[in-house]
Amino acid sequence: MTRVAVVDAGTNSVRLLVADPGDPLRYLDRRTTITRLGAGVDRNGHLDDAALARTLDCIAGYARRWEELGAARTRVTATSAIRDAADRERFFAGVRERTGVDAEVLTGEDEAAVGFRGATSSVAGEPPYLVVDIGGGSTEFVLGSAEPEAVVSRQLGCVRLTERRLRSDPPTGEEMAAAETDVDTELDALAGVVDAGAARTLVGVAGTVTTLGALHLELDEYDAQRIHGTRVPAGAVRALTDRLADMRVAEIAALGPMAPGREDVMVAGALILARVVERFGFGDVLVSEADILDGLALGLLDHTDGPLTAP
Repeated sequence: MTRVAVVDAGTNSVRLLVADPGDPLRYLDRRTTITRLGAGVDRNGHLDDAALARTLDCIAGYARRWEELGAARTRVTATSAIRDAADRERFFAGVRERTGVDAEVLTGEDEAAVGFRGATSSVAGEPPYLVVDIGGGSTEFVLGSAEPEAVVSRQLGCVRLTERRLRSDPPTGEEMAAAETDVDTELDALAGVVDAGAARTLVGVAGTVTTLGALHLELDEYDAQRIHGTRVPAGAVRALTDRLADMRVAEIAALGPMAPGREDVMVAGALILARVVERFGFGDVLVSEADILDGLALGLLDHTDGPLTAP
């Protein structure tokens, strides 16, 4: 039996999955640490020293964990923040030094395709699916049934949108309107590439969506098993977005299922999802806890998704 470990270093969070093969995958460890790797990258094109240090320390800790669990194959990937950073080699060198693994950057399209595979591997919805992965720096849109048929990655993420538009606490009406205009401009770019209206099921993945699922369920604390497969009606998505937009960051942080470090970008992420639901006429969003991590792990197990790297 081949045990695999995969790491996704995103703009806002770094995540680890150690899993054994199975249908669904058998998780041994799955964890998320918010390090804000992409802090300031949209503004100045370079990695913040403190954010990079937090991220590399986190990945080093993850390496110790996958070694404890005896992972035979590992893969460390990075997405939007590292794609955009002119000094990305600092990240690669740091990962190599601390883990012995050569990290790699996924293109937006590769990120979307891998995320589609993970997201649709364990949910019960009617195809075709539109999978929406709201990250810190980018959002991926993938249309398909058994496999991706159309893919778009846009420079639209909860960290990027917050840094650009939502500077007040709570955001002003003018800031929210400007942010919504930005979202709609990015959604306009889907036309002719991804026919979102052809999808029968909207599947949402990543921290923004799963946290909204937890808030919709009124959970006192985050519970992945209860959240996975939840359907959040369109009206509830908008109501949650409006509720969060009226709250101060400290109040959002105090909500039971809110992961520390997500509170200040939650409004932007919720707004992105609300506009996707509204623009394309979906009645609800199907929340999937399975995502790019699952897709990366499945790829390692079947040897079809990029290079294998041994620790």
